[in-house]
This record gives sequence, C-alpha cells and structure tokens, in this order.
Amino acid sequence: MTAQDNLLFDALFAPKTIALVGASSDAAKNTSRPQRMLRSHGFTGTILPINPRRDHVFGDRAYPSLLEAPGQIDHAFIMVPVDAVARAVEDCVARNVSVATVYTDGFAEVGPEGRRRQDELVDIARAGGVRLLGPNCSGIYSTQPSCALSVNSAIERLEITAGPLAIISQSGSMTGGLVSRGLGRGVGFSRIVSIGNEADLGVGELVDLLVDDDSTGAVLLFIESVRDASRLASAAKRAASAGKPVIAYKLGRSELGRDMAASHTGAMVGSDEVMDAYFHANGILRVDNLEALFELPPLLVGQRPATRHRVAVMSTTGGGAGIVVDRLGSVGVDVVPPSESVIANLHAQGISISDARVTDLTHAGTRAEVYGPVLQELLASDHCDLVLAIAGSSAQFQPEITVEPVVNADRHGKPLAMFIAPHADESLRRLNGSGVAGYRTPESCVDSIRAWASWSPPSDVARSGDLESVRASLASAHAGSLNERDSSAVFSALGIATAPSVVITRPDEEAPLAFPVVAKVLSADVPHKTDAGGVVLGIDDAKALQSAATDILDRVLARHPGARIDGILVQQQEAGVAEVILGYRRDPQLGPVVVLGVGGVLAEIYQDFAVRMAPVGPDDAMAMIDEVQGLAVLSGFRGLPRGDKRALADAVAAMSQLASVQDLDIVEAEVNPLLVREEGRGVVAVDGLVVLAARASSPGSPSKTGPTPPDATGWQATSQGAARREEMGAHHGG
Repeated sequence: MTAQDNLLFDALFAPKTIALVGASSDAAKNTSRPQRMLRSHGFTGTILPINPRRDHVFGDRAYPSLLEAPGQIDHAFIMVPVDAVARAVEDCVARNVSVATVYTDGFAEVGPEGRRRQDELVDIARAGGVRLLGPNCSGIYSTQPSCALSVNSAIERLEITAGPLAIISQSGSMTGGLVSRGLGRGVGFSRIVSIGNEADLGVGELVDLLVDDDSTGAVLLFIESVRDASRLASAAKRAASAGKPVIAYKLGRSELGRDMAASHTGAMVGSDEVMDAYFHANGILRVDNLEALFELPPLLVGQRPATRHRVAVMSTTGGGAGIVVDRLGSVGVDVVPPSESVIANLHAQGISISDARVTDLTHAGTRAEVYGPVLQELLASDHCDLVLAIAGSSAQFQPEITVEPVVNADRHGKPLAMFIAPHADESLRRLNGSGVAGYRTPESCVDSIRAWASWSPPSDVARSGDLESVRASLASAHAGSLNERDSSAVFSALGIATAPSVVITRPDEEAPLAFPVVAKVLSADVPHKTDAGGVVLGIDDAKALQSAATDILDRVLARHPGARIDGILVQQQEAGVAEVILGYRRDPQLGPVVVLGVGGVLAEIYQDFAVRMAPVGPDDAMAMIDEVQGLAVLSGFRGLPRGDKRALADAVAAMSQLASVQDLDIVEAEVNPLLVREEGRGVVAVDGLVVLAARASSPGSPSKTGPTPPDATGWQATSQGAARREEMGAHHGG
C-alpha cells in the first residue's frame, strides 16, 4: 500500500476528526443518527456537527459551515439537500478534507439531470484532491478502531462483533440486513461499506485497500453491476495472491432479454454468463444463496483453489444426506466413495462401512467412538479433497457425539464442512468458533461447496500468435459487418484453417475447386445467409453451380432488396465429426470474451456453450470443450470416431487472441460452423463473421462509417443489381 493509499484508508476507516455536514438535533431524523452512532459505538475522535442554526448538537459544539470548523478534518459526512451538496464539496476542498461521504440521493440514479449533478461533484472533488464515497450511500462502519459513520438504523441497534469479514454493498438499505444475518451466524466484521453510486471510490479500489488491511481476511460483495471491471479484476487478483477470498452475491441471474447482435454468439451469451466468466477469470467466488455469503468463508480459510474437487460425505441421517447429495449431483459436484484403504483402516478399528458414495453410519453410528474415527480417516485420506459431515438430532441434543469430533478434528489441511439437519444454534456456534463451515440449510451448504469447486486461481494469458497479420487483414476494413471472404481472412491470420474458396461474379464463371461445392451469397449486409436463402449445399457440377448462383441472387434480393452483393462465394464442401460455434465478443461492461458451443443454425436454441474472458490458453480452452455437453461426441461417443479436440482447443485459444488487438475495434467475431475433423486432422472454418465498430476518421480522410463501396464487378440491389440479375438469368438460359 502506498503512502497515499494509507492516508485514504485512515481517512475512510480510522478518521480522527469527522465533520457531519447537515447534522440535525432532531432525534427522529436520519441526519441525527451518525452522531449518536459514533458515540454509542465507541468512536474516540472529534465530532464536528455542521449546522448553521445550532450552537450545539447532542452536546457537541456545532459550527455554521465547514469553513468555520476548527482543526484538520479527515472525513466529512454530507447530509444536506441535493442542491447544496456541490457547495459542501467545495468547502471540503477549501479545508483539505481527505474523504467526503455523500449520503444525499438525487444524483445519477434518478436520470440525466442527476448524472449531470454527479459529474459536477466529481469534477469539483478531483480538482481539489478530495475523494468521494457515494453519493446515495449510507456510510461506513469500522470495528478496529470503532467508527460507525452511517445512517443505517439496523447498524445503530446492532452490537457488531469484530471479525475478519469485510462487506462492500452497492445497496445501502441491505447493509444492515447483511450485517444482522452475519451476526446471526456468529461471524464478525472488520469493515462495512455502503458504496452507493461509485461516482469516485469504487468497489475495485476498496477491495484493493482491504487486501492490505490486517483486520480483513475475506471480502464479501453485494452488487448489482460491475462499474470498473479492470480495477476490480486487478484488486481481486491481488486478494487471491494474499490468500484473502473475494466472494460475490451478484443480483441479476435471470435475463429478461438478450441484446440485439449480428452474430449467434451475441444472442446466445447474456450479461450474466459473461459475469460468471469474469468472476472465474479473476478468482472471485460467486454464491447464489445469501446465507452462503457468510457461511462459505470458513471453508476457504488457509486454502488455495484446488485442482481436484472430490467430496467425501459421511452422515448419521440418511434423509439429511439425501437432500444434500442430490443437490450436489445437480450442480456437478463429484461425491466419491471411501477408498479401499479407508475401509480397511476402519475395519481394523472394528468399524464397518460400505463402499457406497455416501458413508451412512445410520443410527448405530451416533457414537463419538464411531463418528470421530470415520471423520479422521476421511480427512487423512488422499482420495478426497473436501469432507462434508452431516448430523441429525444428535447435533441438537448430544453435540458431544457428532459436533465435538468435528470441532476437534485434525483436518490435515483439508476443507471441512458440516450440515446439521435440525435447528441447533448452539452446535453451529461451536462450529463457527472453531473455524468449521457450519450450515443450517442444504441449499446454502450445496451452494458453498459448488462455489468452492468452481474456484480457480486468476488467469493471466499472454499475447501470442501472429497478430500483425490480423492487423494487416483489417487494414482496409470499414465499420460494420465484413463479408465472409474478408472475415475468413481474419480467421486465417489467427491461424484457424478455412475451407478453400473462390468468388465468382458471373454464373458461368468457372470455380477451380473439386466438386461437390457450396455456393453462398457474399454480402456484409446479409449476415444470416441461410435465413435469406443464400446458401446451396452439395453442388455436383458446373451447371448446378450456375443454377444455384442465379437462385441465390433471386432469393436474397427478394428478402433484402437494399443489400450490396459482392458476388457468390464458392467453397469446397467439408465434413467433420462435429459442428461447433466459436465466437468472440467485446462485452461493453466487462471486456472481451470467447464462446464455444454446439454449432449450426440452431446454436441459439441449444444454449449449450462455455464462455471465458479472453484471451485464454490451450488448457482453459480444453476445459471449455469438456463443459459443452453436446461436444461429448468428440471423445468417440458409442463407437464414433474421435474428434480433434486439441486442434479445437488451439482454435479457441487463437480466436481469443482478438482480445490482444482491441484497438482494431472488433465488436464481434464468429465462426459458425467450425468443423471438427477426426483426431489428428484438425478443424476447418466453413462460415464466419467479423463486426467492426465505427472508427474516427483522420483529418482529410474519407469517412469509414459507411458500407464498403462495391467493386467494379459487384452486385448491388439497385437498377444496376436488377440488370446484373437479368444478365445472370440470360446466361443461365432464363
């Protein structure tokens, strides 16, 4: 942490002097609460109420304005009406206040006028060296040292225990709810931040500060969106290196609609799938159950992301085990049976267990001399990577039988979790006090184990490949969709093999390819050629090619009368073991992603795909292949030939390298389908699309925001195009 970061951290969480701008002497108002909370929670510094109509507020000397308050002020908490906030920030600048927290709402969250007001605040603060928290936030809470600088009524009433968890919440109203839920589970907190609109200080910068905070062991995020993806990514990677997990509860799992996109990739992959990929790439664990936000951290203490995720389950209640194991299977967690050596070692101690995937000790196992040894053998064995112990009524009425062995277990460095089926608060407190992840509900238990199993170290893939060739292939390209020929040049430059092809501009023109061939309309204005009737397969001779070319032009111009036609692309017809869709997309919020799924015209219907932040390496690309259920055929399903998975992984990694040339403004790129041939024979792209964003033109240069001008032999959907169609018909004898 730099000296400037230290100053910021202290001003935020350990200020010596706090000014309360807009402090009220009316105990019924929210604006009176911070002063009471600071005192009642043990703040030992100086409080300066700013109120022009009072000499004292709740016993503290009040001042008409910040400009008249004495001494150095570290942190100002602004609670004045929205029209007075800018003046308050100007006063902070004049007094060299380090941090100003703005409780007042009515800024970017209310629309364009609010956004203008918020931008004005940021400009004032940045020009004067003041850091802003908020606006529209409820404040902060710090336990060491105590600083309850908040308007949250729940926090005022709670006795907050010091502990290793920090909370950053974009919802101010949920802050108290999160803290109360955590306290109910026996956890303690280091720092609590309501971050509001993130006009200046954002989630990423705060995570970065907390990485160096000795009081914080894990950071919990309650967020609706990621507003500064690159800053949070770098902070999360630092947190992972420091052994401090970042765990996110992100609202918005459902998608009410997909953004319009030129490619299938854009229609398939929504913002939430990209968010999952973003978390995965940066070592952030995502939970879907609010309880898991607090119950997961003990499972991670002292742990690093594992390379294997085998779970051993032992239980004294068959029903309790059933509801957990069933859910574990539904989320893809591997529950493994005890090894032969575990069974043999227990047999030598007079304990018999089966080789079933769940070690069900039944009612006979509700004895400490049985439960304890079984637990120890599982923890000591190398056949599993996490042990889940499940207890029934004994945990409620006789915790010494099942809970105490868990509390006292030698974990051998292995994660240990316990689900207690009955309501047993005292047993859960014992577990929490010993650092064991204890669970009240099967949903939270399974969600935590799923998050642990998907936890991966942050990825950082270096640039590779001949990216200058990619630049050269796009040197003369213009904004919008490229036609298939130009798109294929980009894929070839990346090292992805494309099917041999030629472009004809007359139906009687020879195509020097071996039949059978495929004929396709070549037009940047017709990205979905099949839908437009612009594709004919299985053409066996020159006469059939002439007929296909004429028919394609008729159908496409009927459906797209304004489309520019650059010719007919004649392509060698290829075959493979499987068709895949391989796509690249630049998400405007989170950055570039690469997508792999089952290909063809039904790609959007299947919704069977894997997504990663780009770029990826070959190993992660191989993992993506294994995630797509429809690509199991590549492993030689039911005697079918095996597909070339390694070549496919190389193609995925190559496509993802488009992230390394973001200055070229590639919005989307897609190969669909990419044919995977038999093992050892590679892959081949047989159709593709590249979409470029508009680029700024240099002075005196022609605009590049319009469509590509047709060449001398191009077809257009104009009178010239109609004449060309008539000419083609005459050549075809029609």
